Amino acid sequence: MTQSRDATFVFGLAVAGRAVATSLRKRGIEVVVGDDKLSDEHRSFAKSIGAQVIDIAGDGELQRVMRSVNVLSPAPGVPVHHPVIRSAGENGVSIQSEIEIAYHFELFRSDGPRPMVAITGTDGKTTTTLMANAMLRAAGLRSEAVGNTEVPLIESCDTDAQAFAVECSSFRLEHTEQFRAQASAWLNIAPDHLDWHGTYQHYFDAKAKLWANCLPTDVAVAPSDDVNILAVARSSAARTVTFGATEGDYRVVGDELCGPLGPIIHVSRMKRSLPHDITNALAATAVCMESGLASAEQVAQALEQFENAPHRIQFVSEIEGVRWFNDSKATSPHAASVALRSFDSIVLIAGGKNKDLDLSQMACEPQRMRAVVAIGVSADDIARAFSGMCTVVKAESMSAAVAQARDLARAGDVVLLSPGCTSYDWYSNYGERGDDFMNCVRQLSGNHR
Repeated sequence: MTQSRDATFVFGLAVAGRAVATSLRKRGIEVVVGDDKLSDEHRSFAKSIGAQVIDIAGDGELQRVMRSVNVLSPAPGVPVHHPVIRSAGENGVSIQSEIEIAYHFELFRSDGPRPMVAITGTDGKTTTTLMANAMLRAAGLRSEAVGNTEVPLIESCDTDAQAFAVECSSFRLEHTEQFRAQASAWLNIAPDHLDWHGTYQHYFDAKAKLWANCLPTDVAVAPSDDVNILAVARSSAARTVTFGATEGDYRVVGDELCGPLGPIIHVSRMKRSLPHDITNALAATAVCMESGLASAEQVAQALEQFENAPHRIQFVSEIEGVRWFNDSKATSPHAASVALRSFDSIVLIAGGKNKDLDLSQMACEPQRMRAVVAIGVSADDIARAFSGMCTVVKAESMSAAVAQARDLARAGDVVLLSPGCTSYDWYSNYGERGDDFMNCVRQLSGNHR
């Protein structure tokens, strides 16, 4: 190894890892790259940016690289129990996620750091981040939705953006030391990613890092009904602001979203107003208004026009009085439960690869359940969770699941794909799963024209 201890080891070469490595090299920082499954494409990428490639499977290579670098930047998918993480700890190497490194770059900008609002939570992060970004844009700012979205924060640092709405996953927050935002919201918490974090407490503690470095001028936005999140907010240096459907500084009064200064928008004016849409909107409103980056009028304008990202309770079609919705992004029982509370009579398609979570949590709305179609490697667990509550059948493919859901549904029902599990048994990602579901539904729709 020829690198000095001023080098950074970027491990995991998907979207975030490549963005980190590229950005570091642009700034003249020595970079070593690696991946669990090195490919010719990885080697070509490394050559294109002038980085050295390390195969950690080689005898003694992992220890050698850790003795030659001062920073490890792991991709979000690299769990805390991975040998690379353990080796970094043993060798005194600082572990910094993509948002942490990007934040350092912002601190040392010649024009000073640009405003950031940040969002974390078990569910609703992406939607709320996109809402906040829409509000910042309505306020006339060139803002970007970054972080756990399709664009890493570190990539956006090299653009002319004037502000950032940062989606902060627990994976990214786990490896932060200084990251902070002027206003940030922690939406909710429920067991998730325990296969990555190991325990629920570790998962909770990673989320809590959102407020670890707050200044007294910052704002921590917390749900009014979660005493544990509230306790973290109130123990931080930030000013605490609350939100909730019926209680909090930002809440619904009558049929209006209201803040401390009064009404903001009537629910009927919102593009979509399912229960979770409203609470997400309240949180996004709080971070944008309390940071002084957007006014009530600008927030209302954004909410009137807001279009959510796909695969999040996305309307697909109505066939013979039955509405079909794609919620493939719901990869945990908590996320699926949020979707279930949005409708009155449901045929649910659920299952996939479980993340070591209790799937019985999904059976929380018995009065809403018409039937369940269980899919994937967790089909038996889904069937057990809903046993005795409603009709439960199993399907061996998405097309079969859609066909069975069609037979079980009645006019006025909703057929909802909200799996409560990851997609990695049948698909490469939740987007591929959602697309397959929508294609199957559209084929069904075509047969009924």
